[in-house]
Amino acid sequence: MRRREFITLLGGAMAAWPLATSAQQAGERMRLIGVLMSPAANDPEGQARIAAFGQGLQQWGWFDSRNVRVEYRWAAGIADNIRKYATELIALAPDVILASGTPAVAALAQASRTVPIVFTVVADPVSAGFVDSLARPGGNVTGFLSLEYGLSAKWLELLKQIDPRVTRVAVLRDPAISAGIGQLAAVQTAAPSFGAEVSPINMRDAGEIERAVVAFARSTNGGLIVTGSPLAGVHRDLIIKLAARHKLPAVYSNRSFVSVGGLISYGPDLLDQHRRAAVYVDRILKGEKPADLPVQAPTKYEIVLNLTTAKALGIEVPATVLVRADEVIE
Repeated sequence: MRRREFITLLGGAMAAWPLATSAQQAGERMRLIGVLMSPAANDPEGQARIAAFGQGLQQWGWFDSRNVRVEYRWAAGIADNIRKYATELIALAPDVILASGTPAVAALAQASRTVPIVFTVVADPVSAGFVDSLARPGGNVTGFLSLEYGLSAKWLELLKQIDPRVTRVAVLRDPAISAGIGQLAAVQTAAPSFGAEVSPINMRDAGEIERAVVAFARSTNGGLIVTGSPLAGVHRDLIIKLAARHKLPAVYSNRSFVSVGGLISYGPDLLDQHRRAAVYVDRILKGEKPADLPVQAPTKYEIVLNLTTAKALGIEVPATVLVRADEVIE
């Protein structure tokens, strides 16, 4: 555990006691929170995000099985599961639902226009039709942006910095969501200034990913950018394995890839985002409406670098990249 995470956890635990006492003394009825997560239940990153959400709830005096009951559903990136679990959760008539990922929010928003929904890991809720605007969501949905499209150009910049030989870039994205289209477009717009040729790779299934990466790797000077989406998380191990096998430097959208062997990531601190989501859940449980809670942008970004992977790829990481890294895995 990183030092700053330990301090956050310790401070949150200490702060939770008086708040918890207050909530219990209020004698309120047991509240129900639904949680729909896009990853599988055994996904370490997904579990870490839920733990951060739970810490946030405790800071505001909400304890599972004491004054709130939390119903979890894990979709494992399977579209049928997402639709099924969305229907199940809405049928339970929860006070509020936490939804992680664009497909999860889409299924829930289609199932109900009244149950409050707080989302995380969504890049473009306006284009997806979840909210009227970021400042004034206007309906039963609000939450936290996973990124802004301008970030995508920085992935290309970071890839060129860590390996200047790269002139061909494959962008792995989910073509079925607006964020997949937007992230690719941002990279394509920036590509000429970096002397890079961009090739999109769809992530609809494992076979498609493997065939496309193998074909891309047949030519030299290639690198990968893996955009943010639930499907990227589902196929995380395969993508990392392919990048290693074909000696392709790769930049990822979040640290979960780097902690299991990916080269480097740049993106928002998604654990922090899930802690912040607990604040909105608390406010909704206390009577506020999602329509009045503006969608919030990320406040913490981090670069995570895996030096072991860099050495395996034969990359000597420039000092300029090393000094910018928030965490280096050796």
